[in-house]
Formats: sequence, C-alpha cells, structure tokens
Amino acid sequence: MKLGIVGSGIIVKDFLSIAHHLKHTTILSLCSTKRSEDDARALAKEYLIRHIFTDYVDFLKCEADTVYLGLPNHLHFSYAYQALLAGKNVIVEKPFTPTIEQATILSRTAREKHLFLFEAVTTLYQPDYRRVKELIPSLGSVRLVRCSYSQYSRRYDRFKNGEVLPAFDPACAGGALMDINIYNLHYAAGLFGMPESVHYFANIERGIDTSGVLLLDYGSFLCTLTGAKDCSAPNSCIIQGDKGYLIQDSPANICEGGRVILNDGSKETVADHSYSHRMISEFLEFENMILSGDLTTCYRYLDHTLCVCEILTQARRMAGIVFPEDGQEVQ
Repeated sequence: MKLGIVGSGIIVKDFLSIAHHLKHTTILSLCSTKRSEDDARALAKEYLIRHIFTDYVDFLKCEADTVYLGLPNHLHFSYAYQALLAGKNVIVEKPFTPTIEQATILSRTAREKHLFLFEAVTTLYQPDYRRVKELIPSLGSVRLVRCSYSQYSRRYDRFKNGEVLPAFDPACAGGALMDINIYNLHYAAGLFGMPESVHYFANIERGIDTSGVLLLDYGSFLCTLTGAKDCSAPNSCIIQGDKGYLIQDSPANICEGGRVILNDGSKETVADHSYSHRMISEFLEFENMILSGDLTTCYRYLDHTLCVCEILTQARRMAGIVFPEDGQEVQ
C-alpha cells in the first residue's frame, strides 16, 4: 500500500505512532492546510515522509494508491469523493459522513470504480469484539443491550464559556452522537444489524448534542446507547440474555476483555486481544484487504457503515440537530 495522509491532528499522530506495524505500507506524502504546515513538516521529518503538500489537488496527483483522511467531520465527504474520482482507495476516519445521502454517493462511486473505501472505526476490528460475536448464542435470547461511553471533553469548558470548537459545532458535524456514541452504535449494529426503529434523546446546547441516549428497538429486545462529552462515568458494554449476560468493562472503541456469566453459574473470559494500540488491528486489515484485492470483504464492511450512517442520520434529525449538509442536493 502506497499511502498518502491528509491531516496533521491528533488522530493522524496516533496513526503514525503505529504505522511501523504495517510491513507492506509505505507512507509517501502528507497534506495539511497552510496554517498547519509547520506541524506537518515536523511529522514528516520524524516519520521520514518525503512529500509535503498544502494543496489537495496537487496531493492527489502523487503516486499514492490509498488516501487516509484524518480531517474534521464535515470535510469527509468532499475529500473522499475527490480522492475516489482521482482513482485512489480511501480510508475515512469515523464518522464516515454527516448524512446517509453523502455516504450512499461515496459507496456507489467506490463500487463503480472498483476501489477500496473504509471507515476507520476501531471497534469492528478488535479481536475481543469478534469473540463477543461468537459468544452471544450462549446467552440465549437477547433481551437487553446497554453500552455507555462517557468522556468529559476538555473542550466542553470552553464551549460553556462561549467558544465553539469543531467538536461542538453543528457546522462541523460535531456533537456527542457523531464523536463518541458512534462507537456504541458500531458495536450494536455490528452485532445485530439495522433496528426496527430509532429514537434519540439528547441534551442539546446551542443546537448540538453534548450528551444523549440512543434507543434502538429490535423488536424482540431493546438496545440503549449512552454517549456523553459533558460528563463522565464508568464505561461498559453489556448484553443480557435469558441464559446469562456478557459484560465488557471498557468503552466500545477499545472493546477489550470481558466475561460471560451464565444462569447456571458457569463463566468464561473474553481475552483474545493481541495489540497494545487500538488502531493496529484495523489498519492491518485494511492493508491486507488492499494487498489481496479483497473487495468483497471491504464492501461488506461498507454495507455496515451505510447501516450506521442511516441510523445516525435518522437519530440526529429526529432530535432536531441540523447540519449544513441536511437538505443539500448531492450527485
């Protein structure tokens, strides 16, 4: 994989710290804004990245076959779409796009051009998450699912004082649902698919959700997903069945460890994790799929992403949270 990176923020720095695990990937280029050019050059020097760009059109002309986008949420669609049109495979950081309409355009374009298109969301690729999938039948009929991920944002105090940063800006597709509860949603939708109905009950300040509870009705069971950036509490994922329950005492983005406790008293530990950093598993899989030409698996993940985007869009609009992309005509 010949990789070009767009962005120079925290998530890009996180990725660069684990890039040495990708034995078949070469990072060729880094693209940033003019304002962040000094940061980009420092990263390029540290990680031996040869080419630096501040113009995205020029960046897309480079020989990279895959583009990794670590950008603010509202830029995901336009940058990914341009990259696909330029014939590049694309890895987009979560959340994939602000709306299902945009996600559908990207999905259709990638499939028409036989290109790889991934949403980088760590949950799906964790070994312990896959073990959870295998253990669910032992719980009998699922009755309740509860996931909670609350993390007090250091930006929230600034938001309360009147400063609006992208994480709390509707114009940048921010908010707790898109930023933090999305991990819970990937966790649940990856296990159970599309629910019969979706409801989102949010604490809204100045047009954005600072915390909220997403309720998914699957007909035979209910799933409650709590995400907060304005308060903190212990994080966990719990699946309750009529024969026992499974609990993971970690947020859904890490999805590490856990245990099954059945009604008959038997117990089993969830412990298949093997990497020290949550991003390693997902990028190893991206690398492997691209190298092997496995579009079938890629598009299966993409179908899951579309399911999550549909739920996110329904939930947000139901709660009255409006992004600039809502109502815009897309190709």
